[in-house]
Amino acid sequence: MIAAQPASRGLLVNVAHTAGEFHFEVNLQLGSGLTALAGPSGSGKTTLLNIVAGIVRPDRGVVQLNGDVLSDSAAGICVPSHRRRIGYVFQEPRLFPHLSVRQNLLYGRWFRKHVPIRMQRRMEFDEIVELLSLDALLARRPARLSGGEKQRVALGRVLLSRPELLLLDEPLASVDQLHRAEILPYLDRIRSDHGLPAIYVTHTWAEVAGRADYVIALRDGRLEFSGSVAEFDLWSPATYEV
Repeated sequence: MIAAQPASRGLLVNVAHTAGEFHFEVNLQLGSGLTALAGPSGSGKTTLLNIVAGIVRPDRGVVQLNGDVLSDSAAGICVPSHRRRIGYVFQEPRLFPHLSVRQNLLYGRWFRKHVPIRMQRRMEFDEIVELLSLDALLARRPARLSGGEKQRVALGRVLLSRPELLLLDEPLASVDQLHRAEILPYLDRIRSDHGLPAIYVTHTWAEVAGRADYVIALRDGRLEFSGSVAEFDLWSPATYEV
């Protein structure tokens, strides 16, 4: 039986879940900053993000964010995804093709009605447009955007929902190398200027090596490592798959 832990600031995930032959069981607690989520394909990285986001309901266990219970199997609690105040940026931008960039961004405001008072003064539309250099794109539709521009819009839409946590599941996987270098400074600004905690999944270690505050490594649905980047560099075998 998985027992709940004391509520605190940050993210607590203490869950077990089985999907087919894959068994996932993790107990971890994260604070602020950028957490790099590493591990070979099939290790459970996306499963972890989906459980945190509420896309997957774990068989048993507890998920808490800043002391708020998001999931508790023993108590029968499972807060819907749209009420979790978690921003999820996927590998593909998932923009609405029939809407302009401005309209896609403003869609993020729909989620604000679930935002508590303590979050009401987070970033506004004009600030996000400036932060992500989107002003020249506002009238365009997604079909007229580059891969990097689409991901900046997707990130801006998520930020307008005023999340307390960002989940980034290989957000640059569909972006060419040139545009990857273009987007990473924007992620740095979000981290440095606004202090929004994030979990970042990547198979390109250079994207997070100089940015991450903490590293989690999964293998076969289990937590294999957790610690600082320096500790990960000392621990990780030369053949480790990020």
